[in-house]
Amino acid sequence: MSRTYKTVDYQATLDVAVRLGDCLPPDHLARFVVDAVAQLDLSPISARYGSRGGEPDAPEILTGLLFYGYATGVFSSRKIERATSESAPFRFIAGNLHPDHDTLATFRKTFLPELKALFVEILLLAQMVGVLQLGRISLDGSKIHADAAKSNAVSDTRLLEIKAKLEAEVAELLALGEQADRGKLPDGLVVSDEVALRQA
Repeated sequence: MSRTYKTVDYQATLDVAVRLGDCLPPDHLARFVVDAVAQLDLSPISARYGSRGGEPDAPEILTGLLFYGYATGVFSSRKIERATSESAPFRFIAGNLHPDHDTLATFRKTFLPELKALFVEILLLAQMVGVLQLGRISLDGSKIHADAAKSNAVSDTRLLEIKAKLEAEVAELLALGEQADRGKLPDGLVVSDEVALRQA
């Protein structure tokens, strides 16, 4: 008895039109990143853009690409550039544009202090809407009667601790991005010393 298989016509597949909306479910992180970056005040970054030269990539696009890349473990600006062609979420955030890796790396270096603050804002927003689970967070100091445990309340001190933790994590992610662009991070999985010794 011969077995039949499902087969693929790869030439026909190349001609299939794919909508990015079909590739990204409504609750996808890329959609959240685009919405979150739209709420940020990027005017300090825009104000420092030069008035001469070609049409630059919008700060919203570059910020969104860097944040999504770092959130998903893609630190190299070259890999982010490639992902804008090969990955639906990156392509969506880039709006079907393909910013150059030099543009991404220069943007990160030039606006590093601003990006640190913006990334913390995005992470706090993500925590507030439930995309990121860090615990509970309060929006203001209003006293409202509720049947909630006091252990779930967040004091100002705890809120500052959460913010400090996020700032430290953001600084670490940005440092990894810089290392990746300098070629100091491996492209694939990190091979432990023991595995490297066995391979040698």
